[in-house]
Amino acid sequence: MQIQSKLPQVGTTIFTVMSQLANTHNAINLGQGFPDFMMDEALVEAVNQAMKDGFNQYAHTNGIPALREAIAEKVYYLYHTYINAETSITITPGGTYAIYTALTTILQPGDEVIVFEPAYDSYVPNIILNGATPVFIALEYPNYAIPWNEVAKKINNKTKAIVINSPHNPTGAVLTETDIQQLSNLVANTPIIIISDEVYEHLIFDGIMHQSMLRYPDLLERSFVIASFGKTYHCTGWKLGYCIAGEALMKEFRKVHQFNCFSCDTPKQYALASYLQGKNKYVQLCIEIQKKRDLFRSLMKETGFVYIPSHGSYFECYSYSKLSNKCDTAFAKELVETVGVAAIPVSAFYHNKTDEKVLRFCFAKKETTLQEAAKRLKYL
Repeated sequence: MQIQSKLPQVGTTIFTVMSQLANTHNAINLGQGFPDFMMDEALVEAVNQAMKDGFNQYAHTNGIPALREAIAEKVYYLYHTYINAETSITITPGGTYAIYTALTTILQPGDEVIVFEPAYDSYVPNIILNGATPVFIALEYPNYAIPWNEVAKKINNKTKAIVINSPHNPTGAVLTETDIQQLSNLVANTPIIIISDEVYEHLIFDGIMHQSMLRYPDLLERSFVIASFGKTYHCTGWKLGYCIAGEALMKEFRKVHQFNCFSCDTPKQYALASYLQGKNKYVQLCIEIQKKRDLFRSLMKETGFVYIPSHGSYFECYSYSKLSNKCDTAFAKELVETVGVAAIPVSAFYHNKTDEKVLRFCFAKKETTLQEAAKRLKYL
């Protein structure tokens, strides 16, 4: 029996390939974005207690009220924006799911969506699956800034949405106030919707303020804002996140959501509702993770890699042009096989495989892991 593939160009992702190679060669995996250190035991205990207390059946399809209210309180505390927890917040099984649902909510065949590359790998398949067309705009290497003049040229009457990601995966670039002003000017008096991927909102460094769509009423009214508990609390395997949008947008989002994932993990929602009251856990997170970035940078000075500054996320990109002329995919595989360190070739985040001889490393690891990885990389 044969079916016509909806994604004929899609194969095994580079993340799976590199992780399998890492396992085969017993390599240190700095490729896929997950911590190798333990999450807070207090949150683990809170989930255990919720299960013991009997919170093990279906939760409300929109998420338990206590968690949605805690999120609304957090948004007000951080961004001084009031969000209606009843009508504008939906709990989802991870940020990637929320992005897919937001795009599915708004897209019709023939629509166009502006995507900045390098781009997180789920955006383009999501767009194609909904019969729409991705319109690619390359970020300006090496700072990975948005070329707003180019964006203005690509907007037309088919443009349904713009996908924004800050802090950015894979590069760690972040939006500035100037970017926000440019974005606001471009979408004013248009029906363009913003898909704002902010799963690394609490992982932003160097004293920089996160430019969330939640800060700006004119942008928020046309945005789906995506967040992740997994990235914030070092529990990526939980696959829990949420989406915030205005009432009209969220009403349509929930129509799709209810038939795709009726509800999310109940005991974890109860645990997170209470855990969110500890504001320092997410406020101080940037300090904790920046220390890891800075440590990795200092260790990598003894190698031939040159860092491209990351101001957020789990990741920093490094140029290897002084070390090899090989394409980035071949060089990444060589690293695994010869020195036992896995990274992700940044060409994997471009539809046309643009190769700047750059690899992405995940520094959200234990100090000993980062030290051993850098030690191995010195012997290239």
